[in-house]
Amino acid sequence: METDFMTLTRFMLEEQGRCDGATGEMTQLLNAICTAVKAVSSAVRKAGMAKLYGIAGSQNTTGDEQKKLDVLANDVFINMIKSSFTACALVSEENENVILVDVDKAGKYIVTFDPLDGSSNIDCLVSIGSIFGIWKKEHTGNATEADCLQPGSKMVAAGYALFGSATAMVISTGCGVNEFMLDPVGHRDI
Repeated sequence: METDFMTLTRFMLEEQGRCDGATGEMTQLLNAICTAVKAVSSAVRKAGMAKLYGIAGSQNTTGDEQKKLDVLANDVFINMIKSSFTACALVSEENENVILVDVDKAGKYIVTFDPLDGSSNIDCLVSIGSIFGIWKKEHTGNATEADCLQPGSKMVAAGYALFGSATAMVISTGCGVNEFMLDPVGHRDI
């Protein structure tokens, strides 16, 4: 058994050490997203037993019927990211409006995400996932909806997670692409 393996946290800490001026906020934010991914992965695996299949009775911003897992995944992503104190604004496919984080809990990042992309396929047992993008707020002061309209060329990190027979998380912070696998029964971690 391997005893010296690379986790997402370890990887980000090593990368952070290579960046002049790094504060650790990006590492903290990616750890919050990783925690959300682990929670959603667990919910997806247990969906049938936990009665999480089916319609939640509402629609998202694109007019799709929200599934119970959509609502759960969205709540988990929002709560994990907001509680990391690293984001000032969140944009979710599941919410009509931008979520502006309270100033006393706000950081410098804007996070966009679809917490459970492809959830209409959950009843078919095919892979589904989460996707996210991260931008940095470009000014001091409170975040506004306008801060969320930056071009993709200003993105500082992005990634996705796939939930299926295994859970994989793929991230890029602008210096290549890295993949991490969740080992839910071992000691390894994404």
